[in-house]
Amino acid sequence: MRTAAGILLGRAARWATRLRGGGSAVPGRVLLTVSPNALERAVERMPLGVVFVSGSNGKSTTTNMLVGILRAHGVDVFSNPSGGNLPQGIASALLASVPLDGRLREQIAVLEVDEAYGVNLAKVLRPSSVLLLNVQIDQLNRFFEPDRVVKMLATIAGAADAHVVVNANDDNLVAVAAALTGAAEVSYFGVDPALLSGSPNGLANAEVYSALGTSPTDAAAPVPSVVVERLSGIDASLTVAGANVDVRLPARGLHYAVDVAGAAAMAERLLGESFRPELVASAMLSLDTVYGRGEVLSYNGEDIEVIMMKNPPSLQLNLDYLEEAPEQLFVAVDEGTPDPSWMYDTDFSHIDHVDIVSGTKAWQLATRFGYGEIAVGRVVPELKPALEAFLALPKPGRGTKTMIVNYEQMMLIRKLLGFLELENAP
Repeated sequence: MRTAAGILLGRAARWATRLRGGGSAVPGRVLLTVSPNALERAVERMPLGVVFVSGSNGKSTTTNMLVGILRAHGVDVFSNPSGGNLPQGIASALLASVPLDGRLREQIAVLEVDEAYGVNLAKVLRPSSVLLLNVQIDQLNRFFEPDRVVKMLATIAGAADAHVVVNANDDNLVAVAAALTGAAEVSYFGVDPALLSGSPNGLANAEVYSALGTSPTDAAAPVPSVVVERLSGIDASLTVAGANVDVRLPARGLHYAVDVAGAAAMAERLLGESFRPELVASAMLSLDTVYGRGEVLSYNGEDIEVIMMKNPPSLQLNLDYLEEAPEQLFVAVDEGTPDPSWMYDTDFSHIDHVDIVSGTKAWQLATRFGYGEIAVGRVVPELKPALEAFLALPKPGRGTKTMIVNYEQMMLIRKLLGFLELENAP
């Protein structure tokens, strides 16, 4: 009875939240308050188990890709497509499809999980497989040092009993894999060295080895089963299970190609002899862009590219792969980024001006741009008038209007533009 009541009340909260627009956590909080064991009950009878996807960056995109590839193979998948990777976010995703008995009917759960919360979620949901993407500088106000994240990811990986798939180009994760003592089979994905060396800032991984008392030289060089071989714009070529596969990426950048490689590597492990490399390409062609990750919004007959900057590596990698300096650029950061001083280490040479800077950190950003001799048109801290001014600019002669924003500003912008759905939630 508590399970059914929690689901019904959570769905009522979900309906109310959709009306006002915004995030997806509230319905999940309602469900977990009424039925605290809802998550473990939901997945306890899934025949193909639970897969965790975690790391500093790329979790939402890679989860979306892995789900798409599995579905292309005919697998019935449950996931948290909204990017809600905390317990309440996963619980919110349950409300879209779980029956009133609280048990999911899909074959497998593929879940994006937060690095810190994933430690406890692993105890509750007992993932059979874990996909680890990277360790990068992220949320220092929360994690303090990247080596704490290494320990968290090592704990999550240690919970798996079937497969652990890690990024061969991330020395921290190679060390994590080398230290595993459980029954899980370890495999890797990565980038051709020549392609990686041509990337302006590599993959921006943190060089932290103290967490496990190891260094990259302590482990044998891993041999990836999936390799990114070529990249041109949003087109990439991979070697997957010995076959060459050309894929269309959701947005520009080597980091998106690496996400595809990670998703394909995990799918290959999960599916075994049923895996078909060509279905990776077809899955990518039909994939919807994840909420705010290289998303292009259509508003009043005009396209607006939204680039979300989550942390220093994500901002840098997105800047590195801009095809040209945007003709019209809007940048907004608020208190969701408590200390933007890390931007003084960011290479902004790929942009030549900013039309409007907004958010509560607007003047700090404008100061950083000033030091970089990047012209700023206007500083408008309040988001609504700043957005109205940017949208009032004439349609650019080339490309699209471009926004570089942090997560919280992205959420508010979507709401102001009338995109009220819960982060791609069905």
